[in-house]
Amino acid sequence: MGGPLEGIKVVEMGVWVAGPAAGGVLADWGADVVKIEPPGIGDPARMFQYMLGGDLPFNPIFENDNRSKRSIVADLRKPAGLEIALDLIRGADVFVSNIRPAGLARLGLGAEELCTRFPRLIYAILTGYGLEGEEADRAAYDIAAFWARSGIAHSLTQPGSHPPHQRGGMGDHNAGLAAAGGVCAALYKRAKTGKGQIVSTSLLRQGLYTLSFDLSVAIRYGLSIQPGNRKTAGNPAINNYMDSEGNYFWIVGLEGERHWPPLARAVGHPEWIDDPRYAGPRERAENAESLIGELDEIFATRTRAEWGEIFDAEEELWWAPVQSIDDVIADPQVAAAGGFVEVPDGPGTTLLPATPVDFLGTPWAPRSMAPSHGEHTEELLLEIGRTGSEIAALREEGIVG
Repeated sequence: MGGPLEGIKVVEMGVWVAGPAAGGVLADWGADVVKIEPPGIGDPARMFQYMLGGDLPFNPIFENDNRSKRSIVADLRKPAGLEIALDLIRGADVFVSNIRPAGLARLGLGAEELCTRFPRLIYAILTGYGLEGEEADRAAYDIAAFWARSGIAHSLTQPGSHPPHQRGGMGDHNAGLAAAGGVCAALYKRAKTGKGQIVSTSLLRQGLYTLSFDLSVAIRYGLSIQPGNRKTAGNPAINNYMDSEGNYFWIVGLEGERHWPPLARAVGHPEWIDDPRYAGPRERAENAESLIGELDEIFATRTRAEWGEIFDAEEELWWAPVQSIDDVIADPQVAAAGGFVEVPDGPGTTLLPATPVDFLGTPWAPRSMAPSHGEHTEELLLEIGRTGSEIAALREEGIVG
């Protein structure tokens, strides 16, 4: 089986990460995703290969979001190129894009226009700031709309420090996954009504939802949750600590009354369970700084692996290592959880990160590596009825590549 979306046709006009991520999830789930790219470099994410520095033979960032797709190059600024796009969309179930709405409208590919022309079409649009308001067409990468403007960066900034940088594509991949989920909901509704619809998400909305823990408190109580400070954390049983080798781990004792006794036993101080300074959540919070200092000294006496064995002997003591990227790649549980996938690559396979949803009844598997720029142009033109001579003429005129 090819995944739950086998038989669904998707046309993607995606650039950089968010739009291609949405198309990439749908492709992983079995959809036939056709990626329309302009002449020249195509999707600018193809430039990541050079932006990473050096003369690199692969483009793993682009490969990960664009595997299992087919690429066609068409100049949509020319009538014959736009007609190709419309013919592809005519036969599609879904159109996905993160190009700004005004730009799509100028091409004749705006949401209202396409949904009127093709009533069964699911039109999925990913924006920076939404579809309404004065800044609806404002340009944004995820570090702007998802990270900075949503409040995430500020909420993670320690007093007197600079805001932290996010890792690449964090908001984009969240938005892509949300768009893919929205597409599936719209496909379900279309199966009942026969009608398509516009599905939208934005980097800003993704940031707000990610930070909704803080925002809900601020809205209801008028209070801001301050950035965490490990030295004075109100619950020392949910904090990070360092071992004797400089490796960090996180104790995750969210429920103080449940998780504090096993932590006290694990560090060799069962008497702390009844110690008046630490007997209850309020007492531990009032004496958090000194307690954390004591725990720091204790945890610095053993390696993380040694502490792990001690922690695991306590049923109600939960913890996790703070892992580097190299640690994650080597983690057997990451592999067991399906964190990576083997993508067919010529006679062999290439290992890449997996999208995060599995379907046990209709399992998916990647079908191919990311396409080269325009790799399937002729194949797709033939599918929409262009003849060999017409394709040659289109190439001669520079409309397709």
